[in-house]
Parts: sequence; C-alpha cells; structure tokens
Amino acid sequence: MIEEHPTRLTSSEIATLWSSVQNNSMAVCVFKYFIENVDDEEIKSVIEYALHTSKDNLSLSEKLLKEDKQPIPVGFKDEDVNPNAPRLYSDTYYLYYIKNMAKVGISVYGVALATSAKSSVRDFLSKAVQSSINLYNKTSNVLLSKGLFVRPPYISTTNEIDFIDQKNYKGGLLNIKRRPVNVIEITHVYANVETNLVGQVLLTGFTQVAIRKEVRKYCNKGKDIATKHVKLFSNILTDDEIPVPMPSDLTVLNSQIAPFSDKLIMFHTALLIQSSTSNYATAAAASLRTDIVTTYVRLTTEVTGYANDGVNIMIDKSWLEEPPQVISKNNLSNQ
Repeated sequence: MIEEHPTRLTSSEIATLWSSVQNNSMAVCVFKYFIENVDDEEIKSVIEYALHTSKDNLSLSEKLLKEDKQPIPVGFKDEDVNPNAPRLYSDTYYLYYIKNMAKVGISVYGVALATSAKSSVRDFLSKAVQSSINLYNKTSNVLLSKGLFVRPPYISTTNEIDFIDQKNYKGGLLNIKRRPVNVIEITHVYANVETNLVGQVLLTGFTQVAIRKEVRKYCNKGKDIATKHVKLFSNILTDDEIPVPMPSDLTVLNSQIAPFSDKLIMFHTALLIQSSTSNYATAAAASLRTDIVTTYVRLTTEVTGYANDGVNIMIDKSWLEEPPQVISKNNLSNQ
C-alpha cells in the first residue's frame, strides 16, 4: 500500500465538499418531507434509501472539511422544512424526481472524482457515485415493477454502416430538406423532455406554496419556461413522426401550505437551472443538425437570463452563501 504524503485540500476538493454540504443538506430536507407524505411501501423504501444516502454524504463532507479546518457552509436546517405540511406531490412523482436526482448525482460526483487527488476525498466520492448508482437502479426497478418506467422512443434504423460524406448532413437553420434525427440526437432530446417535465411539476408546486410574492412569480416563470422547452423538444421528435413517451400521474395537489422555506425553494430552482445548462451544453456538442444545436444555444441563453434573476433575488434576501475564495493580496497589503 502506497503511503500518501499529508497535504491540504485543493481548491477543487474544497469546492466539491462545500457544494456537497449545501446540496445534501437540501436533499435531506426534501426527503424528510416526502417520507411523511407517501402511501406506497415500495416507494417509501426508495425515499428512505435516498434520505439515508443524503445524510451519509452530508456527514462525510462536513467531516472532511473540518479535518482541513475549512468553514462549514450553513446549508439547510430543520427550519427550512415542515415535514407535517400537507402532501403536494404524488407518490409516482417522487420516483421520477429521485430518478432524476440520482442521474445528477452520478454525473456530478463522477466529475468531482476526476478532479480530486486526496485519497480520503476520492474514497468519499467513489462511495457517493456508487450510492447514486444504487439509488438510480433501486428507483428504476420500482418504476419497472409498477409499469411506470418511461423508456426513450423506439425507432426503426437502417441496416447499413456508412460514413457522412456530405456537409448538408448538418442541415441549415431554415430546416429545408433536413435529414431525420439520429439516435444520439434523440437520446439527448428525450432526456431533456424528461428533465424539464420533472422541473415543471416541481416548480408548479413551489408556485403554490412559496411565501413571498417575488418567489412565487419567479417559480411560475420557471414553470412556464420548462413547459415551453418540453414542447420545443417534443416537436423535434414528432416532426419525424417519433412518439414522445410521457410519465403519468404527475398531478400537483392543491395544498398552499409551504413544506419548504423560500430560501430552499430558490436554491433548489438554481440547482435545476445548473442541471439544464449542463445538459444543453452536452446535447449541443453531441448533435450534428444545425437547427437542433441552434435551439440548444437559444434555450441556454434564456435559462441563463432566468438564473441571473434568481441570483439577484437570493442576494437581496441574503440567502446566497459565498463560496470559499482566494484571499485578496491587495486587502492584506493595505491592512
């Protein structure tokens, strides 16, 4: 066994652990509420596993920061959740929500692992990746057993292997004589349909229960954006007569009693935006049809503007924690 030379956390490792504390403290609040408002025992077991995983990740992140004498972010506490608030979402929605969050966890922790050197941090991230995979599989199995797993579209494909030999394969902005979508483009388009649906339902609930008028208005705008994006992505598929599978039973109930603080609602909305921006960038890079790439770029611009409005609200309300940053040498020299 190679003995590791003692060293401080790097900037990337601090960023990873700092974000993990914030994200997992939020997730703990969300799952505490879900678990008090679920009827199906199978779905309850998935929420219990998600809650257990979030608590573990939170505890380990805080431990590693403390060992390096780093400040611990405030994150979210018991005052940010009311587990006794009436039900807002259906049992079925919990599964789609957790499946989406597990996918985010696999991606985020995987990227963080590749930027970390310290063995204790890599051990934590490796465990977090595996826990996210387990959560995704556990959720998917329950969705399959209940006939609720929504698969991407089935299509008929050509039998020949060929190479692209014409630049018009990329098409043009006006969609004149464009080619049908390929399987890679379908994969990303449908994934973004599904992600926006999950966000649309979540924000619909937030719009009903947020305390402050500006937070309700902001969530309502986000719901409208998500609804529009679902339609735009669906149209890309239906234009080629590809059916767009949709989840069922995503109805938001009529409660107007807030299960979460406005601070948590705004932070969660910001996480949705970050995920969308990342998804759109990846999808644009993988797509070869010019009109599809242009759509992703245009929607990213819209989402970025929406995100900036949210940052302004969080700054005005003193809800936005400042990430650790480099000490200003100018400030030190002027003291």
